[in-house]
Amino acid sequence: SNFGLFGSAERNLVFAINDFDEVHPGPWEWDLKRLAASIALVATSLGGNRRDAEASVRRAVESYRQRIARYAEMAFLETWYDCIDERAILDVIPPSMRRGAEETMDKARAKGRLQALDRLTEEVGGEHRIIEDIPLIVREEHLDSGVPIKEALEAMLRTYIASLPEDRRRLFSRYRIVDAARKTVGVGSVGTGCWVILLQGLDAEDPLFLQVKQASQSVLAPFTHTPLHFKNQGQRVVVGQRLTQGSPDIFLGWGEAGGTDFYVRQLADMKGGVKFNDGDRDALISLPEYCGLCGWALALAHAKSGDPAMIAGYCGKSSALDDAFGRFAIAYMEQTELDHAALVEAGRTGRIPVGQPE
Repeated sequence: SNFGLFGSAERNLVFAINDFDEVHPGPWEWDLKRLAASIALVATSLGGNRRDAEASVRRAVESYRQRIARYAEMAFLETWYDCIDERAILDVIPPSMRRGAEETMDKARAKGRLQALDRLTEEVGGEHRIIEDIPLIVREEHLDSGVPIKEALEAMLRTYIASLPEDRRRLFSRYRIVDAARKTVGVGSVGTGCWVILLQGLDAEDPLFLQVKQASQSVLAPFTHTPLHFKNQGQRVVVGQRLTQGSPDIFLGWGEAGGTDFYVRQLADMKGGVKFNDGDRDALISLPEYCGLCGWALALAHAKSGDPAMIAGYCGKSSALDDAFGRFAIAYMEQTELDHAALVEAGRTGRIPVGQPE
């Protein structure tokens, strides 16, 4: 799920990495190991066996290895401008997957600010207001510190504007805040602050939805030897995304309020991806080719942010890397299954408290 479609600044659909909360310079193989382990777990959740899991992992690593070798021979600017667009996706996937891919792209294109306006808001007193969906979306008047929400967000947005290029500042200055609400975020970010802001431009049919998300130090930071000198952790996220993704959101930026760092991006802007449901045998059949696409996207991100020639030299031209990562992923998957079984047993026997959320 850390790969998917998004709309570039030119309004083209691009396939790339899409989650940057933990972005940080580090060993390139960490990303490839994480991808390999995730693929093995997905394969078994779809009903596959060890052979299915290893085949999908090998396809991803093979794709990564071949693509990074290609980028090692490309001019720097050629690599920087490269992207995995709609045509590239349809060219590399088998004919049996094209209809599903086109449907996914159509859904992503339909996810824009006007659709979000219909889905996320209702009209109250002549203006749009964000619909509460407790506990996922909650309207609050004050922060825990007692500062009014609108006042705090306006202060944060003033620092955010400074992170934008001059042309984007001009564009953003034409919008005004209409409403805001707290948003519950994914498992990895539970407990951090996240807000949805509705802004309005020319009229009520000219909305802009921004997501303001708290940024803390990357969990990778204590384990790497590359210190970062950013004063704002939101800047770390934004710089990492701009460096590796290539065609980022035009409103991507960072800010600070009350000593807390944030980064800002558009919400619901031509985003899409593949969903995997447990036991979906049809998805298992197409999984290797999808994993090959993910391997390509990771290679492109590493080529833009690292040294593709060095990485390609380490990967080599044989299938030795594919074999090694296949074995690693299976071992990691088996350990994950053992860890989960131990957790379930600890809950069953009362070694750890297990309860329902209030």
